[in-house]
Amino acid sequence: MQQSSEPAALAEMAAFAAIAEARSFTKAAARVGRDATILSRRLASLEERLGVRLLHRTTRSVSLTEAGAEFLVRVRAILAAVDEAEAAASAHAGGGPRGVLRLALPGSFGRMWIGPLLPEFLAEFPDVRIEAEFSNRFVDLVAENFDVAVRLGALEDSRLVARKVATRRRLLCAAPSYLARAGTPATPQALVEHACLGFTGFQTFPAWEMTDSTGRRVRIEVSGPLVTDDAEVLVEAAVQGVGLMMSTDWLVGRELADGRLVPVLEDWTLADEGAVYIVMPSAKGQAAKTRAFADWIGKRFAPEPPWRRGC
Repeated sequence: MQQSSEPAALAEMAAFAAIAEARSFTKAAARVGRDATILSRRLASLEERLGVRLLHRTTRSVSLTEAGAEFLVRVRAILAAVDEAEAAASAHAGGGPRGVLRLALPGSFGRMWIGPLLPEFLAEFPDVRIEAEFSNRFVDLVAENFDVAVRLGALEDSRLVARKVATRRRLLCAAPSYLARAGTPATPQALVEHACLGFTGFQTFPAWEMTDSTGRRVRIEVSGPLVTDDAEVLVEAAVQGVGLMMSTDWLVGRELADGRLVPVLEDWTLADEGAVYIVMPSAKGQAAKTRAFADWIGKRFAPEPPWRRGC
């Protein structure tokens, strides 16, 4: 195995990690701000020095070899250690948050309640550049090299450091025009006579489960004219009087505040789990940019989240 200077070795490892994570030379080049040919040369130099192929390349795809998958785990740890060392040095020098902050944000929630805040964050921390992915897919922060994610619901990944920033609750609601036409249900059982909008993302779909103040639980099978996996479509349908909707308060906060939707069966509590969390891969050696974003969002959502402040 050939010897290599340390700076060159780090550059080669960084190029390899970028290509492996992006599964593309062009996407990796865009992410790190380098020409794809430079990344290709660094990868080739690394493979020649190690004497092993790390990536399979075709004209359409890039994939890890067995050796590459094992090497990537160690490379990520090395690069993370370098980032932590630089962050610690910057802190001693009085440096503030800086660098690329990679965010994984849930689609609808992220667009409604995080996206509009990002320009304000960037104005406050001008040395930070944000790369944000808005998606409802489950993101592996460690494997995909994200700094921070916002998660809704119950948390299961014990590798993550989580900070609860807001509560959420489910409720039934409808447009005043629908209730004027169809009447207001007085009991959960009455829902079977109503047009109920179905969201397939709820675990109990097509049933709605609710509990009264005494702890009595009921489960009602509902039906209606519209079923979809897009909650925002259901909000618009509810506003237009198509039917009753079971929703999470953050999704309909604006509509409730301006009266386009009103709560129904308020004495009943709907089954729900979890809250709104900021999650991070590790608390040890956490970069200033990561801590700054988590603290900043926490303050924006305290003492009460924006969807309960009349928006």
